[in-house]
Parts: sequence; structure tokens; C-alpha cells
Amino acid sequence: MGTRLGELVERLGGQLIGDPDTEVSGVASLADAGVSHISYLSNSKLRAQAAQSGAAAMIVSSADDELVGATFPGARIVVNNPHVYFAYAAQYFASLDAIAAPAGIDPSASVHPSAKVDPSAHIGPQVTIEAGAVIGANAVIDAGSFVGRDAVIGEGTRLFANATFHARCQIGKRGVIHSGAVIGTDGFGFANEGGVYVKIPQTGRVMIGDDVDIGANTTVDRGTMADTVIEDGVKLDNLIQIGHNCHIGAHTAMAGCVGVAGSATIGKYCTFGGAAMVSGHITIVDKVYVTAGSLVANSIKEAGQYTGFYPIAKNSDWEKNAVLLRNLTSMREKIRALEKAVKALTEQK
Repeated sequence: MGTRLGELVERLGGQLIGDPDTEVSGVASLADAGVSHISYLSNSKLRAQAAQSGAAAMIVSSADDELVGATFPGARIVVNNPHVYFAYAAQYFASLDAIAAPAGIDPSASVHPSAKVDPSAHIGPQVTIEAGAVIGANAVIDAGSFVGRDAVIGEGTRLFANATFHARCQIGKRGVIHSGAVIGTDGFGFANEGGVYVKIPQTGRVMIGDDVDIGANTTVDRGTMADTVIEDGVKLDNLIQIGHNCHIGAHTAMAGCVGVAGSATIGKYCTFGGAAMVSGHITIVDKVYVTAGSLVANSIKEAGQYTGFYPIAKNSDWEKNAVLLRNLTSMREKIRALEKAVKALTEQK
């Protein structure tokens, strides 16, 4: 199913340059776009590729339009942020072909009599919903998912197949929890007595705000006594671990395989590249950007971009550098001794 460019601009805004009756049926990359697609240019390094694209229309900034418009034959939509506009356009085209999950409870689902399921919600096959749970309006609980006792699933939130949402945890509106994700697992809490570990009951909850996306096989631990908190708009990729009692600020995003140890507090609008690690019991302020593979071992008190890894090198070079690093302490002491000797000689003169 397609739409007219004029209709798309009426819906999403932007300045249309070209025929408003041009039909587009979907979105595509610069390289793959054809005569029925709309694409976008957000990287000025790709201007030459954009000019040669076969797309019917191109989403561009005003700066790029001045350079690309003369050679690109199709229509253009000029906006401030082409990437964001492209995202909204992609959402719109996806909605045209989307099949809405039917309201109601599948006969094979197990729903406790005390659970409250809104009539507009969809409860799929083999779903389990335990006592006291609340499922909001237009929520979708796909096949095989589990919603624990007294848990709350907000309006329009979706649990994809085989997602697990444990007792007393809550998520707000329009959330997405992908397959294999587990919310509300026990935190890693043990006391040690003579080498023997004694389990500490994890009695807190996981409290998740509105518009939060949680990727496949990501786990979020419940708090030990207080709650683990994930604020509005947070985006967690696949295979992420959030430890107990963490607090993740609004609109922070984490790429795959990030690990956050317990009781870490992370501010708003932060980003973490893939496989970044965050130590427990530290605080990271708002608008901190951590590059992939970095280890954040101490609190970060100033916004900015941070990197905490040694650049990759040939193994032979790395071994040489490792020897130097291992001897840095003794080298420092020798340098200090030399500095003191030089200072003493200078004072004698």
C-alpha cells in the first residue's frame, strides 16, 4: 500500500520540492531505493550516492538540498533532521501493512481469575498471567509469555513471544519487550561467611516508564529492597544486563552486550556503545557518551564523550606495551627519585 508525497508531507511536515502526486510505497536505503521508494540523506559524505539514487523522493537537509537538488531527478522533502523524519516515515509505511492483534484471550492462555485484563488487550496462545496482574488497554501479550503476580503492563505495551515479566514489576505505556527478555530476575545478592555464599532475598521491583524498548534476551534484575528504575524513553538493545537497584535516566540508550553492575545510577540522555561495562555503585551524570568496549570503573561527573580501552594492536606490539605498563609503578618511583636528586643538586648550587 502506498501514499502520495503530498499526503505524507501533510502528515509529517517538511517542505516538498516536486510533484505532490508522486506515489511512494515504502522506505529504502540510498543504494537499494527504486522508483516507488523514499530515501534519506543525513551524511554529507554520501551526497554523490544520493545524487545517483533511484529513489522517487529524497529526504534532505536544506544544506544538502542545495548541492544534491541540482542532480537528483526525484522529489525532495527538506527538513531539519532527515534521519528522524525518515524514522517517522518508516513508522507510517509500516502501519499501513500492519496486522493488528485481535482483542481477547486465546483459549489456551492461563489467566488467573483475579487478574484484570482490559477487553481491548490481546492475550496470545500459551500465555500465563498470574493472580492480581493488570493488563492495560490495547496491550499485546504474545504467545508463551509470562506475567507474574501483581505485575502491571501499561496501555499499548507489547510483550513479544516468550518474554518474561516477573511478580510486582511494572511497565508504563507504549513499551516493547522483545522475545527472551526477562524482567524482574533476582539480583546477584549474597553475603559471604567463610567462603560460603548466603543468599539475600531480592524483594524490590523493576519499575519501567513509558515508551521504553527492551531488546531480545536482555535481563533487568529486581532490586534488593528498593526498586530498579528505568525511566521514560530508555532504549536497551539485545543481550544487555542491568543489575539490581540500578537507576537508568530518561532517554538513555545502550547498544548490545552492555553490562551495568548493581546500584549504578546513570543520568538522562546518555549513550553506551556495544559491550561497554559499567561498575556498580557509581554515578554517571546526564549526557555522557561512552564508546563501545569501554569500562567505566569510576563515577563520571561531567558530561561528554568517554573512552576507556587500549586501541587494538598486533599481538607482538601489545606484549611489548604490556611489559611497559606492568613496570610503570617502578618507573614512576625511579623518575621521582631522579627528580629529587636533581632538585637537591640545584639547591646546592
